[in-house]
Amino acid sequence: MQKRFSGVVVPMATPLNNDLTVDVEAVERIMKLFSKSGIHPLVLGTTGESSSISETESCRFVDAAVKAKGANQCIYAGLVGNQVDELISRGNKYLELGADCVVATLPSYYMLTPAQMVHFYKTLADEIHGPVMMYNIKATTQMSIPFEVVAELSTHPNIWGLKDSERDAERMQSFIEDYKNRDDFSYFCGWGAQSAGSLEMGADGIVPSTGNIVPEMYGKLYQSAMDKNWEECTKWQEITDQFAIVYQKDRTLGQSLAALKTIMNSIGICLPTMMPPLTELTTVEMGLIEINLQILSQRQKFKYTETTQYAKQPYTLD
Repeated sequence: MQKRFSGVVVPMATPLNNDLTVDVEAVERIMKLFSKSGIHPLVLGTTGESSSISETESCRFVDAAVKAKGANQCIYAGLVGNQVDELISRGNKYLELGADCVVATLPSYYMLTPAQMVHFYKTLADEIHGPVMMYNIKATTQMSIPFEVVAELSTHPNIWGLKDSERDAERMQSFIEDYKNRDDFSYFCGWGAQSAGSLEMGADGIVPSTGNIVPEMYGKLYQSAMDKNWEECTKWQEITDQFAIVYQKDRTLGQSLAALKTIMNSIGICLPTMMPPLTELTTVEMGLIEINLQILSQRQKFKYTETTQYAKQPYTLD
């Protein structure tokens, strides 16, 4: 079933200049890389340091992404915050700029009851003039959106799906079974290590942060899934998992984002600049990541390829 929202959606890292403004040229580079592999961007998601980006810079980011989008790309824009009226305002601004869908996390300061979660998302869906998706990420909100809440909200005409980053295999399987045959509601797996597994179960899409550095691999992983070539799909899962380990292993979420930008900087995509309160890695840490990346690329027979548009692009198969 081809749903309105599906495919590979990479939560784009927010490329920043040294003065902490959004690097518009880098946004264009990333968008072109994604487009070549049939990948859609989620701007201002968790990987994009969304909670720390001002409204002005957030709108510049969305605007730059929309202007650089390919013919078949869909722009997802994240909504993260605790002031509901501000979230509604931002959501409508993102849609006016050309975003195709807004993806909202729960407010994270107070623990909410299921009824309050329903009220929150219904308020957004009623007031935002375009498609809304729920974003469950217990690692940052400290809350998990229950099954019954998703079920009730899934009937709202302006709520189009769920992006679920909770690492719970039973939960994932249950959601996929519940919604894979609904043409008006999509399930996106935000657990990178389960990209292939979730697609085989019937997920509509995947949201892997590692796609920032190897987008072409996730494009091939998804195409293998569409072809029901599960052996090939699993191969790409195993390889992308190794790249994920390079920047994620033994790091907090914030540290892993800095490590991800270190890799993106090393392959000529953007600067390693982080938005406070997050910080860049030390010179020693950066050096170790690049060494580990070189070892991995040699072991997997990957290479850099030159282009006329910019110095380097992510790894491609030799």
